[in-house]
Amino acid sequence: MADIIDGKQVAEDVVATVKAASSGLIAKGVTPGLAVVIVGEDPASQVYVSSKSQKAKECGFHSVQHTLPEDTSQADLLALIGDLNADPAIHGILVQLPLPGHVDAGLVIQTIAPEKDVDGFHFINVGKLGTGELATAFVPCTPAGSMLLIERVRGKDLSGLNAVVVGRSNIVGKPMANLLLAANCTVTIAHSRTKDLPALCRTADILVAAVGRPEMVHGDWVKDGATVIDVGINRIPAPERGEGKSRLVGDVAFAQAAEHAGAITPVPGGVGPMTIAMLMANTLVSACRAAGVEPPRF
Repeated sequence: MADIIDGKQVAEDVVATVKAASSGLIAKGVTPGLAVVIVGEDPASQVYVSSKSQKAKECGFHSVQHTLPEDTSQADLLALIGDLNADPAIHGILVQLPLPGHVDAGLVIQTIAPEKDVDGFHFINVGKLGTGELATAFVPCTPAGSMLLIERVRGKDLSGLNAVVVGRSNIVGKPMANLLLAANCTVTIAHSRTKDLPALCRTADILVAAVGRPEMVHGDWVKDGATVIDVGINRIPAPERGEGKSRLVGDVAFAQAAEHAGAITPVPGGVGPMTIAMLMANTLVSACRAAGVEPPRF
C-alpha cells in the first residue's frame, strides 16, 4: 500500500516559514502586501478569494481585496491593476479567474507587473521558468506546490527518473514539466491525443495527473513504486451519501492506484492546500526582493 503524501502538513510547514520570514520583514519596516481582485459573484471564486485573503492575514500580510461588479469595464479593471502596480505597499497581485466574457483575461494578466505576478502567469515569468531561470521566476502555485510534494518523497535531484505529466495546460501541465526538467527528470507531456496513454503512464517513476477528468487514471496505469501526484479536483454525484449529495475525487482512481504506487496524494488534502501556501510563499519572496532581503528557500 502506498504512502499517503500529506499536503496539509507540507503546506503548514511552508506557511510556518512564511510567517517567520514575514515577522522578520515587518521588524525591518516592510509588511508583505497581497491584493486579490475578483470580478462578479461566482460562488466558487468567492470561496477561493476569501480563503486566500484569510491566509494572507494569518501570515501577517497587508491583505487587500477588490470585489468588482460583473459589469465592470475592461478599462476600469486595467486602471485598478495599474494603480496596484504602482503601489509600493502591494507586492503580489492576483486576479481571480475566470473573468466575465467581455474582459480579455490574457490582456489583464499581462498587465500585472511581472515582479508582482505571484500567480506566475505573466509571459516574463513563463519565459524564465521555460529557460531555467528559477531563481528569479515566479512559478504558478499549483505546480510549485506539487513539486515540493515530489521533493519530500524523492529529494530535489530527480536524475535518472522518468516523469509523465498528463495534461498540457499553461496553468499546471507545462510549468510542471519545466520544473521536473529543471530537477533533471526525463519528462513526457501527455494529453487527450496521446497514443496508448496507459502504456506511457506505466513508464513513469513520477506521474502527475492534471486533466480535470474524474478518476481517469486507473490503478493498472501506475508503475509499481511510482510517485503519483493528483492535481484534479472533480465533484461527482454520491447517492450513497443521500439524495443530491456529491463528493470530491481526483483525476486518479485513488484506491486502485494506491495498490501500485509508492506514494500518492489524496483528494482532498493533497495538492489543494499547497496552492494557497505557495501563493503566500510567492508574495513573501516578492516582498523580500523589493526590500533587498534574501528570501527563504521552500
